[in-house]
Amino acid sequence: MLGSFSIRTTRRSQLVDITHEVREIVRSSGIDEGLCVVYVPHTTAGVTVNENADPSVKEDISNTLEKLIPHRGNYAHLEGNADSHIKSAVVGPSLVLIVHNGDVILGTWQGIFLCEFDGPRNRTVYVRVMKG
Repeated sequence: MLGSFSIRTTRRSQLVDITHEVREIVRSSGIDEGLCVVYVPHTTAGVTVNENADPSVKEDISNTLEKLIPHRGNYAHLEGNADSHIKSAVVGPSLVLIVHNGDVILGTWQGIFLCEFDGPRNRTVYVRVMKG
């Protein structure tokens, strides 16, 4: 089963909690046991799992990536968003999560995040739920 949803980001760099949207697609799939792939078809965005209890963790991740891969760096790609492509490559465009009892398995403090590196933009997130 393939589902998708769109997110409008509001800042150049931000982490958006998409846990609820992913869980809704998994629950509506009717699949009790299997795998869930979360994928973003964008070269300047990614997805990750991290803490969702303390909002400062999202800021720490964004700030650390900016220190490691600064927006205004010496890049060969001259469109002004080379750092966004690199950050996306580091974070990655997809996740594989375990589906058990009709829901994704996440730790107590874990959430699923869309990582925006070149916003604000409209982003599409695909969720494939597979029995198995």
